Amino acid sequence: MTLIGRTRARGIETLTLDSPHNRNALSAALVGELASHLADCAKEDAVRAIVLTHTGNTFSAGADLKDPPDPAALVGLLRQIVELGKPVVARVTGHVRAGGLGLLAACDIAAASTESTFAFTEVRIGLAPAVISLTLLPRTDPRALARHYLTGERFDAAEAARIGLVTTAGDDVDAVLEPILDGLRRAAPEALAETKRLLTAKVLETFDRDAADLTALSARLFASPHAREGMTAFLERRDPSWLV
Repeated sequence: MTLIGRTRARGIETLTLDSPHNRNALSAALVGELASHLADCAKEDAVRAIVLTHTGNTFSAGADLKDPPDPAALVGLLRQIVELGKPVVARVTGHVRAGGLGLLAACDIAAASTESTFAFTEVRIGLAPAVISLTLLPRTDPRALARHYLTGERFDAAEAARIGLVTTAGDDVDAVLEPILDGLRRAAPEALAETKRLLTAKVLETFDRDAADLTALSARLFASPHAREGMTAFLERRDPSWLV
């Protein structure tokens, strides 16, 4: 079963997360397939930039609790997007949760529709946004991120733009993206690659410094009693035992 759709138009390769049975959750299979397509795009001179989008009303629901990716594989995917020598643009017209937000933050540019919603839900199931902090902490307002990390509250596209999680938002996301994609098409490929290298240097420093520790933290929390209770409660659609 193919989990990623792929089309091309005037140098823009569109990769579409297409796993409706789990709301495009980051399963081991989806992470592996997306990494493979990105590697292919990196080699193709005809690809000027990549748009990452989705089917259905959810960009990504976060890690697939029934088939979670290895934390190291998720780190590898996020770093691959950051290091890719072509701009990666996220196109969001639905909901983004937990690990999906790390994927969003790895992209160079992100556009969302005003119907989109966002939430860091990890703390509500006994986890922490560990690995995804590699892309989020360097790019997002720290005070706002503290609130959203610690509470798991849902917030809208305007707030996502205000705190730097997305670049821009509007009622018609394709209209918002039109001048952005036009600009990328007009840019020289080598200039785009070198400019992206300038922009991502600090993010990659975070990977070099923190990836091993955050990967270990993620693995430890997934194996914890709180996470088992939280994930069981989520799957059984009930409140976890720690609710007060």
